[in-house]
Amino acid sequence: MADKMRAMRLQAPGQPLVLEWIPRPEPGPGEVQLRVLACGVCRTDLHVVDGELDDPALPLVPGHEIVGIVTAVGEGVQAPAVGSYIGVPWLGWTCGSCDHCMAGRENLCASALFTGYTLDGGYAEFCVADARYCFSLPGTQTPGDAQAAAPLLCAGLIGYRTWRLAGGETPRRLGIYGFGAAAHILAQLAVAKGQSVYAFTRKGDTTAQAFARRLGAVWAGGSDEAPPEPLDAALLFAPVGELIPIALSHVRPGGAVVSGGIHMSDIPRFPYRLLWQERSVSSVANLTRRDGDEFLPLAARLPIHTETRAYPLEEANQALADLREGRLTGAAVLMP
Repeated sequence: MADKMRAMRLQAPGQPLVLEWIPRPEPGPGEVQLRVLACGVCRTDLHVVDGELDDPALPLVPGHEIVGIVTAVGEGVQAPAVGSYIGVPWLGWTCGSCDHCMAGRENLCASALFTGYTLDGGYAEFCVADARYCFSLPGTQTPGDAQAAAPLLCAGLIGYRTWRLAGGETPRRLGIYGFGAAAHILAQLAVAKGQSVYAFTRKGDTTAQAFARRLGAVWAGGSDEAPPEPLDAALLFAPVGELIPIALSHVRPGGAVVSGGIHMSDIPRFPYRLLWQERSVSSVANLTRRDGDEFLPLAARLPIHTETRAYPLEEANQALADLREGRLTGAAVLMP
C-alpha cells in the first residue's frame, strides 16, 4: 500500500464525503508533493460539498487550508525543497499571461484553478501543488503548530484581503459580520493595529459574542442590532445577502462595505439613500500571492493565535456538519 493513501472524496454535490484508498499523487513538472500535517475546514468547502459552487472536479478531494512537509518535487522545481514546511492556499494555479495576471490581479485570472475545487486538495494524507503557489511557513513542524497554522491559509488570507480592500488600518471603527474563522483572526489584527472592532453574530449567539469580546471587540451583538456608533467600514464573512443593506445602514458617509465570501444568498432591494453619500459596496475574489507574502509574516510577528478544534481525517463529514450548524468557535482542522 506504499503507493496508496487515505482521502475523503466528494462523489457528487450534496452527498457525504467517502473515505477511500486512492493512488498517492505524484508531482508533475513545476509541482511539489507534500505530506499533509493539517487541513483546515473552510466555509468554501461547505459551498463546494453542498453544491453551491458549480462544476467541481469530481471525484474531488476537498480542502484548501493545507499545511505539510514537501516529500518530492517535480521537474524544474528549485523551491520549495524536499523537507520544507509549507502552506497551500485556495488559489492553486493561474496562467500568468492574461491582462489580470500581468497587472498583479492574478486572483481574477479567468483560467485560474482552485485547490479543493478544481484541483484535489488536502482532505488526504498527501497532495500535490503548484510550487509557485506554496507559502513558506514559520514555526515548527509539530502537529500543534500545523493545526494552528491551517486556518491562516484561507480564513486568514481572505480576511486580510477583505480588510485591505476596506482601507486597511485607515478605518477607526470596524464592523465584522459573522464571527467565525476569518473574523476571529482578523479581529486580532485589527485590535493590534489600534482599530475598534464591533462584532455582529447570529441573533442570540451569546457564545460567539463573548468570544469576540475576549479577542478585543469593544462591542458585540446580534446582526439585528445597531452598533452604538456609526462604523467607518463593515466586513462581511456571513454568506447572507440581507446583511448588505443592514451593514450599509450602519456605515457612515464615505464608508465601505466589503464582502469576503465566495458565495452569498441574493441581496435584497434597498433604497438608494443607504448607498448615497459616497458609501461603497464591493466583494473580494480569491487571493493573490502578495496577500500571503504580506499576511503570513505579519501573523507570526503579532502573533495571531487561532482557535481550532481538531478532527481525524475520517471525521471530515462531522467537521463540515459542525461548521454548517454553527457549532464551532474558531475553525475546524482535519489532522490526517
